[in-house]
Amino acid sequence: MSGADTPVSAQRSPAGATSPAGLRRFLEPKAAPVPGERCEMCAEPLGEHHSHIADLDKRSVMCACRGCYLLFTSEGAAGGRYRAVPERCRYDLAFPISQAQWEELQIPVGIAFFFHNSKQGRMVTCYPSPAGATESLLPLAAAEGLRTANPAFADLAADVEALLLRRHDDGFHCFLVPIDLCYELVGLIRLHWKGFDGGQEVWNAIDAFFARLRDRGRNVGADRHTDSG
Repeated sequence: MSGADTPVSAQRSPAGATSPAGLRRFLEPKAAPVPGERCEMCAEPLGEHHSHIADLDKRSVMCACRGCYLLFTSEGAAGGRYRAVPERCRYDLAFPISQAQWEELQIPVGIAFFFHNSKQGRMVTCYPSPAGATESLLPLAAAEGLRTANPAFADLAADVEALLLRRHDDGFHCFLVPIDLCYELVGLIRLHWKGFDGGQEVWNAIDAFFARLRDRGRNVGADRHTDSG
């Protein structure tokens, strides 16, 4: 059998040369990394617990390895388009706002989150719904007042942190959280909501979500009460 008749798989390549079969892996398109499994910046494999980077132009959050995350911890990195999402969590289970102040916020449900949008130069208010996150247009002063209600929340980082507020019969719980956790809550509600009032499954999931926040965070409400006493 002549060399021309020899199948490609059986041909020998000279030392240092690459066979057509070896080249094929460079010519075939690579599969896009799956968010949550690989870093969306460099495709490094990720564990279950990993960091996130906010894309301010697209208003989206990307999964990131620790190395890529650290690249964007400095303000102004990448021209300010990308920002590392902080990991701190604080909460106040006796947040000092009244029912009248809540009604001024014009939120139709008992959960909402607020963050400062640097592109728009204002506080943005959103609330979760079965259809996703809904933005609420409300008086600017009403949203800004939330940040000053507890001094521990005054250093809220623009774009990447939010105040997550939940109404209870006995008052209001407020959490300073990474913005990605707000969208996690939105996704959780979309996943579990059933019927008109959501069903017991979704409320159990919401309660478990806020319980995890309390386990993770620092109770700055207790600090505030100690200082005032």
